[in-house]
Amino acid sequence: MSIAWESLLVVCVVSLAVGVAVVSLVAFALVGLSARAPKPVGGPDDGAPPPLGPAAGTAVASLCLLAVAAIVGYGLYVIVA
Repeated sequence: MSIAWESLLVVCVVSLAVGVAVVSLVAFALVGLSARAPKPVGGPDDGAPPPLGPAAGTAVASLCLLAVAAIVGYGLYVIVA
């Protein structure tokens, strides 16, 4: 019995990359959704324009979460097929 080390390395690298991508996309989705929250009065950002509008934040969050769903769905498809 022998271990295909190159294949194992490819699986580890791809798993790490996909894990980082999913976590990053969820983090960007949370940042996008936070654009909808009102800023507290008297805080450090008082009077500053928001970096992202509520509609744009929702669009960014939706795209990120759709990408995460696609990645997870593809992973499940690969496992089942």
